[in-house]
Amino acid sequence: MNALIAAFVTRPRPVVLVLAILLIAGIVAYASIPKESEPDVAIPIIYVNLSHEGISPEDAERLLVRPMETELRSLEGLKEMRATATEGSAVVILEFEAGFDADKALLDAREKVDMVKAELPDDTDEPVVQEVNVALFPVLVVNLHGSVPERTLITLARDLRDTLEGLPGVLDAEIVGDREELLEVVVDPLRLESYNLSYEDIFNFVSRNNRLVAAGALDTGAGRIVLKVPGVLETVEDVL
Repeated sequence: MNALIAAFVTRPRPVVLVLAILLIAGIVAYASIPKESEPDVAIPIIYVNLSHEGISPEDAERLLVRPMETELRSLEGLKEMRATATEGSAVVILEFEAGFDADKALLDAREKVDMVKAELPDDTDEPVVQEVNVALFPVLVVNLHGSVPERTLITLARDLRDTLEGLPGVLDAEIVGDREELLEVVVDPLRLESYNLSYEDIFNFVSRNNRLVAAGALDTGAGRIVLKVPGVLETVEDVL
């Protein structure tokens, strides 16, 4: 070891030259390595969501989770499977070994789920199979706030969404936090009774007046025109 150190000390120029070559090679390698600000990292987890309105947690485990677990446990590369049953829904979490083929695993999981659907109750909603994909998470979040009415903020957010979706490289822009506008109709029970009407009569009357009726098509010779009878409630005056 002492002889090696002495050789380096007595030959400073070759040592400096080798050091310079190593530094230049390191800089070139760093500049040429591909880099991504938002890399697509494959997370070995797949979710299977099951929904059945009104089902109890015990029945969800027995009727939804167990048939799904029996079929999914044979998936190739499966490391661990966990399930949670709650009122009205259940979820099965599939964790795969590192280095798994995400596309193949997702396709195999969907095939297995399609095979189990015949064993699920008739009222069960369509099972949803989802992968955990980092690329689907938002890259940029824009917050809008201010001492203005909520309707103004929602209008500005929708205009901003349309502008952002028109930019090159933007795949999708979504709004979070906006609420769907609802119209509440309050009925006077005394007046309703005086007209000998029930709540069901009023409900059916409003429903029948909130429909878009297709009236067929009209061929004019120069073109074909689709006819419709719009009867959709859009404002308070329409309901009144």
